[in-house]
Amino acid sequence: MFLASISPPATEPITLAEAKAHLRVDLTDDDALITALIVAARQYAESETGRSLITQSWRLVLDGFPGSCGPAGTAGPIPSLLPGNAILLDQAPVQSITSIQYLDTGGAWQTLPETEWVAELQSAPARITPAFGKTWPAALPQIGSVKVEFVAGYGEDAAVPQGIKIWMLLRLGALYENREEVSAMRQGKIEALPYVDRLLDAYRVPWI
Repeated sequence: MFLASISPPATEPITLAEAKAHLRVDLTDDDALITALIVAARQYAESETGRSLITQSWRLVLDGFPGSCGPAGTAGPIPSLLPGNAILLDQAPVQSITSIQYLDTGGAWQTLPETEWVAELQSAPARITPAFGKTWPAALPQIGSVKVEFVAGYGEDAAVPQGIKIWMLLRLGALYENREEVSAMRQGKIEALPYVDRLLDAYRVPWI
């Protein structure tokens, strides 16, 4: 299985003005650099938490529908209480399911009607199972035979939790002040602030 971005977020959780205020930068010389660092900080936060911050679209590609061997769509350990036929979507919060498609045994792509499945989007990761009394259809037994497209994210920048935004600003400051792979110190000792990465703990999606 793999997760592919279909459409990236149209905006970032932190504006250029907010970033420059945090960095105490008044000139415009580094605007392009700071803008790129905002994107890098957001991507890092999303990778660390398993969440999408601003609304964006994703495609989960599976090698078949999950069965009794366990849920599909996540790389980590699976709690035994989850349905064995569940498709899990790691990118939280999931706003909506766009489509579920599969290759039938004749090699043609089919779209699974919404009446055939149910989605529980409040949990993280979100879950999709067949509707009551239904089963997943027979998909062609080959890699990439099932595709789930969905929309994830908190919405606009105002909806992104402040803890994640503060972490991004702190990460942004470190990236801006240290632009090389290594830092040569003439004196003193650098120590990481222990609370910084703990800011993300409350937002990490389990089992990623």
